[in-house]
Amino acid sequence: MPTDTPAAAPRPPRVRFGRTGLMVSRIGFGAAPIGLLETERAEATRLLNLLLDRGVNLVDTAAGYRGSEETIGAAISHRRDEFVLVSKCGYAVGDLAGEPWSAQLVAATIDRSLRLLQTDRLDVMLLHSCPLETLREGTALGALVRAREQGKIRFAGYSGDNEAAEWAAAHPEIAVIQTSVNIVDQVNIDRVLPVCRAHDVGVMAKRPIANAAWKDLAEQRGTYATYAKPYTERLALLGLDPSAILRGASGRAAWLELAMRFTLSFPEVATAIVGTTSLANAEANIALAAKGPLAPEQVAAVRDAFAAARRLHPAQDWSGQT
Repeated sequence: MPTDTPAAAPRPPRVRFGRTGLMVSRIGFGAAPIGLLETERAEATRLLNLLLDRGVNLVDTAAGYRGSEETIGAAISHRRDEFVLVSKCGYAVGDLAGEPWSAQLVAATIDRSLRLLQTDRLDVMLLHSCPLETLREGTALGALVRAREQGKIRFAGYSGDNEAAEWAAAHPEIAVIQTSVNIVDQVNIDRVLPVCRAHDVGVMAKRPIANAAWKDLAEQRGTYATYAKPYTERLALLGLDPSAILRGASGRAAWLELAMRFTLSFPEVATAIVGTTSLANAEANIALAAKGPLAPEQVAAVRDAFAAARRLHPAQDWSGQT
């Protein structure tokens, strides 16, 4: 059952999710941590139900996030009509074997996701970091289209970055793109978002808080230390001062606010996907999303810092992180 929601609790606004016609909260839940960090089932259940109670209505997972789909199914499948459900597929995971991106493996993964998530349909299924040449070949995407025709998924999409995401966003069968947009990962702002806008594609921004790159790497948990390392290196080159840009917040709270609100400053981004295992962090993220985008001059300060760092440090890899 839903938990009691305080009347004064902030709720993230909802916007149109591209041509899908769905309405989604500007902050969504990324379920990788509840699988990859082996979150206790009871804790994950409380977290997922709290998010739904607070108005977060998009849940993003993947076949490759071990245990995540099963946990979601057990925790909130009884509230299925309250949220938009997104998963990802493409390569062999768990008890599934087969050639990556083959029609057989994509179809089998969709059936597995439906079973674990305890639902009869996925709102969106994304090809998970599918290489550009495979996208162009068409077998994997064709498998998504067939699943859509069978009613197993409602919309086909792509999760990735750079040239592959740009190509996918222009494809008529792709209705949703998930791509990296944050203070240290900005190339997709210029490369992918305009294509999404032109084709009315719904955009999910992944890593909107830049893997908390302001933390010491020793503080990052498990596999997230590996994910955070390139962002930590980039942030050190940007020379950003979040307190000066925000004029009020300080310390890590300032970094979090700057990062979240920067990602939400781009109208093409329908929802920013944030993963956490903490109830307190979830509440803080919702409150930040409710504050809305940064002012234009604040966005410009972050964009200028990124552009300057790219000019001064051309050897650094600045591409979108898959």
